[in-house]
Parts: sequence; structure tokens; C-alpha cells
Amino acid sequence: MWRIKFGEGANDPLLFSTNNFHGRQTWEFDPDAGTPEERAEVEAARENFYQNRYKVAPSSDLLWRFQMHRERNFKQEIPPVRIGEGEEITFDQATAAYKRAASFWNALQSPHGHWPAENAGPNFYFPPLVMSVYIPGYLNVVFSAEHKKEILRYTYNHQNEDGGWGLHIAGPSMMFTTCLNYCMMRILGEGPEGGRDNACARARKWILDRGGAQYSASWGKTWMAILGVYDWEGSNPMPPEFWTYPTLLPFHPSKMFCYCRLTYLPMSYFYATRFVGPITPLVEQLRQEIYNEPYDQIKWSQVRHHCATEDNYYPHGRVQRFMWDSLYNVCEPLLKMWPFKKIRDNAVQFTIDQIHYEDENSRYITIGCVEKPLMMLACWAEDPSGEAFKKHLPRVTDYIWLGEDGIKMQSFGSQSWDCALVIQALLCGNLNNEFGPVLKLAHDFLKKSQVRMNTSGDYLAHFRHISKGCWTFSDRDHGWQVSDCTAEALRCCCLFAMMSPELVGEPMEAECMYDAVNVIMSLQSPNGGVSAWEPTGAPKWLEWLNPVEFLEDLVIEYEYIECTSSSIQALVLFRKLYPGHRRKEINNFITRAADYIESIQYPDGSWYGNWGICFVYGTWFGIKGLETAGRTYDNCEAVRKGVDFLLNTQREDGGWGEHYTSCTNKKYTAQDSTNLVQTALGLMGLIHGRQAERDPTPIHRAARVLMNGQLDDGDFPQHELMGVFMRNAMLHYAAYRNIFPLWALGEYRTLVQLPTKRI
Repeated sequence: MWRIKFGEGANDPLLFSTNNFHGRQTWEFDPDAGTPEERAEVEAARENFYQNRYKVAPSSDLLWRFQMHRERNFKQEIPPVRIGEGEEITFDQATAAYKRAASFWNALQSPHGHWPAENAGPNFYFPPLVMSVYIPGYLNVVFSAEHKKEILRYTYNHQNEDGGWGLHIAGPSMMFTTCLNYCMMRILGEGPEGGRDNACARARKWILDRGGAQYSASWGKTWMAILGVYDWEGSNPMPPEFWTYPTLLPFHPSKMFCYCRLTYLPMSYFYATRFVGPITPLVEQLRQEIYNEPYDQIKWSQVRHHCATEDNYYPHGRVQRFMWDSLYNVCEPLLKMWPFKKIRDNAVQFTIDQIHYEDENSRYITIGCVEKPLMMLACWAEDPSGEAFKKHLPRVTDYIWLGEDGIKMQSFGSQSWDCALVIQALLCGNLNNEFGPVLKLAHDFLKKSQVRMNTSGDYLAHFRHISKGCWTFSDRDHGWQVSDCTAEALRCCCLFAMMSPELVGEPMEAECMYDAVNVIMSLQSPNGGVSAWEPTGAPKWLEWLNPVEFLEDLVIEYEYIECTSSSIQALVLFRKLYPGHRRKEINNFITRAADYIESIQYPDGSWYGNWGICFVYGTWFGIKGLETAGRTYDNCEAVRKGVDFLLNTQREDGGWGEHYTSCTNKKYTAQDSTNLVQTALGLMGLIHGRQAERDPTPIHRAARVLMNGQLDDGDFPQHELMGVFMRNAMLHYAAYRNIFPLWALGEYRTLVQLPTKRI
């Protein structure tokens, strides 16, 4: 059986940690583990998912929950609460539902203090990782037979009925993801006609019926070129010379959004060197399988701009095509000739030096799952026997996650983010004495997870922002600052500082809080909004050059409603705790941030959610941020409009249900069923919009949906995806189905007046 483990790595000489691997979560297969009953439970969950995979795309993330509940001997002692139609909810019933949710979730806290959970969903994550260990010959070193079995299980489970794979597990099929997943299945040992339910044959037919692999989006072409099943001459240029230009230029990569920048950093290295992996017999076979014409007869220069309709969410414009053509036809030929080749050679060396800097400062985790296989393989391409590649290998396990639907690749883990949200969900119910040990351990996790130093050396020369005092999305070793993760964690530490140390542990040192404030305040833009990773300031016209056909708003950093709202909430609480620290600056920050939130509200009263689906999620952040800044329903038109939006979108049954296409449509799009996470968010939005003071009926109706939707053990059922990035890529935040209903029930219990007994 598979088992999740925490904090592993201290005995591996190739691994390094800044906090003794606190928060690290890895999976290990033990062939001797598990009783027959436990194994049968896992197999039943796997088969149940497969049979229902087209009804609910995300997994329920059951396997680690099975393990930890067994280890804790968890048994739900509080009876279920069910509320009839038109029946009044009492305080005792609300308390029981909240305590049932809390007892279920508290039993799943890791020994390190956080709550493990899946953070995955896109179908383009895992194939590059498999390719990056296949090419150097390390496939069987990194992935055992059990790994391969579970990777394939996930691949089959999320294949669409038409034979392709979507950009994410709930999306329509795309050429990009279908090509990569087909190549991965073949690398993992499936034959051309192999795979569950003829997976390979169905995928190949999907590819060929739509013109062949040359119609893949650009990232697919890049990875296929690296593998050797596509020719670099069919790719648009990714010149590394841009990295060596003066940083004052508006199109220098330092102006780019960090994820875009650090994806194209290794891609430009591979493009400039025209790197191709070993041409194995399998590669030769793939060349014949994914094209409608002989591989050696394809006119590669003529397919550079080919892109399947299914992939082309953000089409390249004429200006961009002219730029690509100029680079391809004029610059690239020159850079192959002396003396211009020296420029290319210097640029290639610059990119690999940058890669090493990023690797070392993330303990070889890298910034994320798209960049990890690229940077790892670049290290091998530079030096196959070098230390850098060897240090990359043991960090692959940081990205591996296992569910009943198989093995998938995490974005990079959401330990710090989820933990901060859980803490607030537990504190809001005002049952702190009952949850003392859980809160104390979670507090300890946050203190140990704060980043305590900036990246090494001259970090500005490596285009990095300050990180000292921040929290990452995952764990300290990751190293990348995120404003809302920092704000939510700081808020928790401030709340704990106001509580008894005997209950929740010693408070965080003031200097550490000051450092967190520095990070947050450094990320406020002139318009008052707060960005996520780095300061904004790049010209918006750079988005015209977006090279990624399937993602939007990828090239530069932006301000976000979530980051702005979280920052307000953290700084208002910090100001109460330390009223003399940078008070004037903090007051100004809060006022400008609240003004920004009002300025970006949609005409229908909603706010667009950038990291969650979508308008219900964004509106909860909008209302809560404004309320914290002192702008309420009584004195703020924006809050009144936000409340009206929530009331207008509440479903007949009292819940909310929003489809993920709201993100791409940029317009509220209802789905045909209620989502409990969105219902929790809508409920809390109404509570903070003070709807209870006018007519509490919509709040009670929403609470009834949550309470009746709770399962007998205190869990909540898994519904549709709730996360998103770059408008078009959806994410599965598996912990959300527990965190937000728990939070909403806690606020309902404490902030809404309820009768103690039914009248």
C-alpha cells in the first residue's frame, strides 16, 4: 500500500532544507503494508472513482485520509444534523454541525501541524516530468512499477470520452495535452493499442483526426522537440539573448510575470542549443504514430504557426506573428554564424547560470511544476554527471501526490495556504479551548514555515524580489514569496498573539511580523491593488506578445482582488497589535487598497476571482476586505451591490453553483447544481455584508444546504473544481470542500443570531 510520510529527507546527502524539512510531504509504497480490509477499501475507492469519473472530475483525495483516520482511530461521535424544509435552525444544531466538521478535519492534521491535500488538476503537468527522467535514462530509477501503474491509472481516469485530454481534468480535449499524454503512456510501457479501454488507440485517433501533432500549442511543440518527436525548425524562436539585454528595456524578461519568465528561461536554453534527447526505438515509433504523413517529409518551417482550434484560447495576433517570423528568418540564421554565434553562446551560459541560481535558492524544488522538469533536464543537458541534476532527482517526490484516481503532479503543494485558512475556520467558531492542541500545532507550523532570509547574493541581479518575512504557498524550502499567503499567515499569527500562550503557544516575535508587513507593503501598486509574487509595473502591451495560446494574462504581473483583500485583513489586525509600527504608511495602504477593490467591481456587483471559481469567490473577498477597512453595507455602495449580486445568484435550494467557464467567459455562468464550497462562500459573503440585520432568510437557507449536505462522518462530498490560474487552467483544491463549509458554519454559529431552542 501507499503511505504518506512527513519530513523525510534528513538522511539524504543530496537534499538540503532550511527548517529540517518541516511541511514536506512525500508518498512511499510499502508492499507489506495494510490489512486485507484496508486494501479492499482502497480498491473500492479506485473503482468507484473510475465508474463515476464523468460525473465528478476531481478525486475526493481519499487515500491519505483513510491512512490518517486509521492511525488516529477516528470515529465520528456527534450524530448528523438534518434540517427540514422551512424548519428553523437552532444554535445547538449549528454548533453540532460545526463540531462534526471540525472533529473530522482535526483528525487529519499532520504531525507537522498542517493539513495535507491535493493541489493539482491540469493534464499538462505530468508528461513533461516523465519525459525529463526518460531522456537521461532515469525513468526506472525515479518511478517504480507501482509509480507507473498509478500514473497510468490517473491518465486513464481523466481521458475524455472522445479519446483526448483537456487542459484540465474537467475541460474539453486539446491537441497539446492529448499529444503529451499519448507520448507519456507509450514511454510508461503501453503499446500503440494498449491502455485501459483502448486508451492509446483512442488518443491517437483523436490526434490524427485533427491534423496530427504539428497542431499542438507551443508548449507541446517544445516538449515534443526535446523528446525528439518534433523538429525545432517547427517552433517559433525563444532567443535567450533577451536575458542579456539591459533591464531598462520594457521587454526584458525581468519585467515578465515570474512563472512566465522562469518557464521560458530553460525553454530558451533548449531552443538555443536545439537540444534533442536520444533517438530511441520508441521515439522512432512515436514519429510514425502521431502524424498523418511521413515524419521526414513534414515541412517544419511551414507548421510553426499551426495551432488546433481546441488549443487556441488566446490566438497570436499579426504583430506577434511578424515578430516570430523576423526572429526566425533573420536573427536565428545570423546567430548561427561567426561572430554572432559568440553572442548566442554567452546568452546560453547566462541562462544556465540563472537556472542554477533558481535551483539553489529553492533547494531544487524550483518555483513550480511546469518549471521543475525543464530546469532539471537543463541541468542534465549541461552536465549529465553533474551535482545539479543529482540534487534535482530527490526533489521530484515533493511534487508527487496520490489519490484514488492515481498519481498526479502537484502544482507544488498548498501546505501554508491551506493551514492559514483552516486556522481561521477553527478560530471563528469560538470553541478555542476545545481545539487547543490542534491550534497550537498549527501555530507552530506557521512559525516554522516563515521564510527568514532573502535569496542568496545579489538577488536583484537575478531579478528577484525580497522574500524575508514571507510565507510561500507550500513550505519554507520553496522560498517564493506570495502576498496573500503571507497576509493570511500573518493574520493567523496576530490572532494567536492575542490569545493565551498556554493554549496556542508562544507568539511570533515582533521582528518576524515586521518582516511580513514589509513584504506585503512592498507589493502594493500605485493603483492601490496588491500583486501576488512581485511588484507590477511592466507595460500592459507586453501581453500582446503572449506566446502561450491556451493561457491569458500570463506575461506580466497584475494586482488581484484576493491579494488586496487578504492584505487589508492582515494589516488591520497587525495595526491593533502594533499600533505604532509604520502606522501612517499602513493607514494609507489600507485606504488605497479599499479604493482599489471598489474600482474593480463589475457592474453586476461581483468581483472577478483570479485564483478561485470565480465571481462568488471574488465577491466574498471583496465584501470581506471592504468590511475590514470600515466600509459596510450602510456606508458603501460597493458592498450593497456585492450583497445584491449574491442574493441574485442564490439558487432556489438556497445554495450557489457557478460553472468554471465563468473564468474564461469573464461573466457569471451558473451551473445546473449546487456546489457546497461556493455555498459556503456565498453564505459568508452575506454574513459580512450584514444581511442578517435586514433579512436573515437567505443566510438560513444557505446554512440549511450546508448542514444537510454534510456526510455522516462529518466530511462533505466532493463537487466540481474550485481553483483556477491564468483564466483558463482549473485546479483542484481538495481541502476546500472541508475548509470553507467548516468556516461558514463557524461564522453562522457565532455571527448570526439563532434561537437556543426550536419554537
